[in-house]
Amino acid sequence: MDRVVFNPFSPLMLIMLIGAILLFGLVILLLPVLFLTVVGATFAKLGFSWREALLILILTLAGSFINIPVKTVENYGSPAANGYVSTYGRLYRIPAVSSRTTIAVNVGGALIPVIISAYLLYDSVVLTGGFGIVSLALVGVLVVTLITKLVARPVPGLGIATPFFIPPLAALFSAIILSIFAGGFETAPVIIAYVSGTLGTLIGADLLNLRRIGELGAPMASIGGAGTFDGIFLSGVLAAFLA
Repeated sequence: MDRVVFNPFSPLMLIMLIGAILLFGLVILLLPVLFLTVVGATFAKLGFSWREALLILILTLAGSFINIPVKTVENYGSPAANGYVSTYGRLYRIPAVSSRTTIAVNVGGALIPVIISAYLLYDSVVLTGGFGIVSLALVGVLVVTLITKLVARPVPGLGIATPFFIPPLAALFSAIILSIFAGGFETAPVIIAYVSGTLGTLIGADLLNLRRIGELGAPMASIGGAGTFDGIFLSGVLAAFLA
């Protein structure tokens, strides 16, 4: 009887496998470029040059490693069972519980976005000669704050978790509706979206949950602690980019 040897790696299969590997590698390489493009385009819409946008991104990345301690609180919570907790479909590994938590402000994830928001509001007053944009932006901040507060969930041992897409969408829709009352000011939707996304997420997710820090048992609670990839930074950037 003739023996037939089947080769599972036919030329077509090899081509498809190599193509899949190359495509995956291309996606990995393009993601940072896409992210930089989105950030640069966002700050360009806000009135910054691409050089200034790059500087902001570099400062944000560098600042993400800097936490400014503000206060230390005693913990009264306990870690989750089995050292894991699931929030919004994501499984978090809980580190060892700590008896004290240091509350800190992250430079890249919180301080820089707040400074940019303050600058944009000040610049809008100078350009328009009034506080109309500021008032609309504050209404947007209130809306995003309330929505973010509703969806924010404390994760024992780690911090406060929110679905990453809800604050940016809340800021975006708030900006679209509120900009109708901006009197035709061209950059009003982008400014309102950025300020609402940044300050609304900061207040709703972090500041309004400070009293719950003692439940978490985390060694440090850093406001804006994920730096460039923190919800505060991303909420402002994504909302302004889409506005």
